[in-house]
Amino acid sequence: MACKFISNEDTNKWLEALAKDHVVFVPVEDGGSVTFRPFAEGRKPVLDRMPVRSPKEAVFPQTETLLTYKYEKDPENPERTAVSIKETLPRERAVVFGARPCGTRGMSVFDKVFDNDRIRDPYYATRRENTLYITLACDKVESTCFCHEVGSGPADTTCSDVLLTPVQGGFAAEAVTERGGKMLEASFFADGGDKCAEAEAVKKATREMLGEAHDYSDAPEKLMAAFDDDEFWEEQAAGCINCGACTYLCPTCYCFNITDEPTGTTGKRVRTWDTCMSFQYTLEGSGHNPRTVKASRLKNRVNHKFAYIPDTYDKHIGCCGCGRCIKSCPASVDIRAIVKAAQARSVKKESK
Repeated sequence: MACKFISNEDTNKWLEALAKDHVVFVPVEDGGSVTFRPFAEGRKPVLDRMPVRSPKEAVFPQTETLLTYKYEKDPENPERTAVSIKETLPRERAVVFGARPCGTRGMSVFDKVFDNDRIRDPYYATRRENTLYITLACDKVESTCFCHEVGSGPADTTCSDVLLTPVQGGFAAEAVTERGGKMLEASFFADGGDKCAEAEAVKKATREMLGEAHDYSDAPEKLMAAFDDDEFWEEQAAGCINCGACTYLCPTCYCFNITDEPTGTTGKRVRTWDTCMSFQYTLEGSGHNPRTVKASRLKNRVNHKFAYIPDTYDKHIGCCGCGRCIKSCPASVDIRAIVKAAQARSVKKESK
């Protein structure tokens, strides 16, 4: 589809128009950091910094009610109790605006887990179908960025409906999906003209900023070779404080817990995010815990991204290279360094 152009001024007007029949999530300043919040008049999107939180919340909320239930006595036989259950499937239509390609690409992992040939999570799938992603290509990089090393890039269109590239005076816009193409039919868009060539130059320059990519292709094999090396994992986990920030901010982490919250004869079933870095995550009712130490929890998290998911989903690395877990870690734990250490460890072992 043809490239189009939208000015900075018209971008805000476009968001206002979209907000009339969608919940439009935009990156805004909140508490000193940039995170996604519903668009409202006077709320200016922050587009020069990558949001700290990922855009997964639009389709996988931090907390959501799955169903409500009610116990009712049989009036003719008080000893019998019936339970009525009501699903609470999401109805709203949403747009995520201004997510970076790495964040949007995280949905490719969620799609494989929550909507596949064997399993279809109706809550996730419904939100996914009702959500459009307008992604913003990167025009600068940070030291924590490594999208190019995990099969992606600063202008990746995976899971996007529209890709915007910053150019002078606004954005060059490209439709990625049919739904995205319909969005670009709005009157706010003009023919791209020379803005399209400018956008291609921005994409090329940004990719060059990232430099040469490290090769993680043998990471699954090397990580599994180090699986039983407790000394190695204890060394890697030495600085970790088990806060779980890495998992909550990650665009591809999808662990959750489900609890029932009763209030008398009624109640609701709630799904909330969980973290595999927590001691309680694998604590069984019997009191047994297969991951009692943080080294085993960190091992699980790293292996899940770079070994288990690639093995399960046709070599698809379960990390989008956004660097959030590195940038926001209070102990400066770097997942790249851990994987590279596993690769180097294997080489050292073989050379002995």
